[in-house]
Amino acid sequence: MNQQYPIYTVPAECHDCYKCVRHCPVKAIRIENGHASVLPNRCVACGHCVKICPSHAKRIRDDLPRVRVLLQQKNPVYVSIAPSWAGVFPSWKKSQLIGTLRRLGFAGVSETALGAQEVSAAVAEDLAKLSHSVFLSSACPVVVDYVRTYFPQYVGLIAPIGSPAMTHAKLLKKTFGEEIGIVFIGPCAAKKNEADRHPELIDAALTFDELRKWLREEELDPAELAENEEEHFVPYDANEGAIYPLEGGMPETIRRCGCPENAQLLSISGIPQLEEALEKQMESKDLYRHDTGPVFVECLACPGGCINGPGASSRVSGLVAASGVLANVNYRETAKRPPQVRVPYKLSPGEFRAESVSADAMRRALERVGKTTPDDELNCGGCGYDSCRDFAAALIRGDAEPSMCVSWMRQMALRKANALLRCMPAGVVIVDSDLKIIESNKVFAEIFGDGEELVDLFHEFPGLEGTFIDSILPACKKLFLAALRSGKDVRREHFPVGKILVDIAVFTIDPGKVVGAIVQDVTRTDMRRNQIARRAQEVISRNISVVQEIACRLGEHMADTEILLNSIAEGFRSDPDEEDGVGVGKMDGKLSDHGTSKKSAESIESPINPLGLKGYEDDIPPLDGMK
Repeated sequence: MNQQYPIYTVPAECHDCYKCVRHCPVKAIRIENGHASVLPNRCVACGHCVKICPSHAKRIRDDLPRVRVLLQQKNPVYVSIAPSWAGVFPSWKKSQLIGTLRRLGFAGVSETALGAQEVSAAVAEDLAKLSHSVFLSSACPVVVDYVRTYFPQYVGLIAPIGSPAMTHAKLLKKTFGEEIGIVFIGPCAAKKNEADRHPELIDAALTFDELRKWLREEELDPAELAENEEEHFVPYDANEGAIYPLEGGMPETIRRCGCPENAQLLSISGIPQLEEALEKQMESKDLYRHDTGPVFVECLACPGGCINGPGASSRVSGLVAASGVLANVNYRETAKRPPQVRVPYKLSPGEFRAESVSADAMRRALERVGKTTPDDELNCGGCGYDSCRDFAAALIRGDAEPSMCVSWMRQMALRKANALLRCMPAGVVIVDSDLKIIESNKVFAEIFGDGEELVDLFHEFPGLEGTFIDSILPACKKLFLAALRSGKDVRREHFPVGKILVDIAVFTIDPGKVVGAIVQDVTRTDMRRNQIARRAQEVISRNISVVQEIACRLGEHMADTEILLNSIAEGFRSDPDEEDGVGVGKMDGKLSDHGTSKKSAESIESPINPLGLKGYEDDIPPLDGMK
């Protein structure tokens, strides 16, 4: 679990809004497939993305399981509670907080403000040894990582003293033994990084939100516990160190610890303000004047101080939280003394280095999002980056996607829509709730234009924008109104509009506000269909006539054939008394002695002349026995 970076994204909850990119002060976000992920090598764990994520996809690592295991394996375990608790939980009394944490299994509760007082004493001691120089505070782990990563040239300006939490942990180990366990609880997500890097001092770090979760699971409410005067912070209560969570709190404690009178104690809160100071003011000669003393700058990542940390999620306003913190401060008359505990803090530059981008690579990246000229670079910030060139550099690194460019996506959408409208063979029109045309294509104007009048109007007022639809399609007004009121599609086929017939489909774009329609002129199609039907009917009629005529002729032919066959059958009747099977016919009404007429006998004696040609029989030789 400890290997997971303190800030992470739940992909299923990320809805590609890019809000984290817009608000991340170091752009340590990578967008892949519309989802944002944190880049640990560039993130400073300020947790701002956690606070502003609308879908709560950005999370702070949950170390509760680790702390529960620690309580079972290590004894005793002490809590180092950040002094901002008094502002975040204004309804809790000191004894109620301590009693609740002891019920959770901790041996004792101590204020991190004790470590803050030691840090202030150490800084005051160091400032007294310098004639002039510039120091940056090391109390905020976000600031430390920010300087190390993005302004490594100024690492040497960070005070070489461990943070109040680290110093407090060392103080507790000095008091109760090196073997004790220590859990820091506060509003800071970056303290988890500090605990991970210094396990010899801090075993784990929890946020106030994790403490709330733990109390809900255990069904504990500190506000319901009876106050007990015997419950107290160990080894003793803190004093002015309790104002550390407020902007200007550290300079105030350093001043009370007896820093040089000529020392300048300044404060900066917020990463953007710190960035400006590091970029423009750190090298200013006015900060290194020999006629002034040393300059110490309290640097806080959260605007207003730690009371606005990402792990606080306080339900009270900043003013109420600040008032709660101040009410818990017990000032001493004097805090001048040497530090009892000092944690040496040697820092080195971070590992991340931004790669330089060549001019050619920059040009190609800009062209990917339609930026071909300087005028195309709007620097609108819609993508989350400060300029189009910063966005192009992110494209080159693989941290961004072209779809993040709002202006380019809008242009692409318009181009696609215009291409579709221009190339569609049907008429298209979009109207608003007042029945005014928002946009239409040229085909629409051509369908309903009387001559070239409407087409000319289309060119004069592109898309016929602002024209009332009922001035062009009065017959279709009810269709558009019906779609606007019902939110459902309305379709009509062969709908008469003036002298033409149309197929029209009215569909909803924005319910009750915008509808569109696709219109097709089917007049010619309908006429052609009628012509085809009429010609088909004519062909069918002619075919029926021909069939009837053929049937009639076939009937006559069959009748003639029947008569002919009947006559032939009558002419040849069989005689049952004839042995040789030769039928006896009635020829001329006379019979020969042998049942055959003379004419028939002659026919038998002579070969048949099938063609009735003279001389045919002369060519045929006589049969044997015949003369």
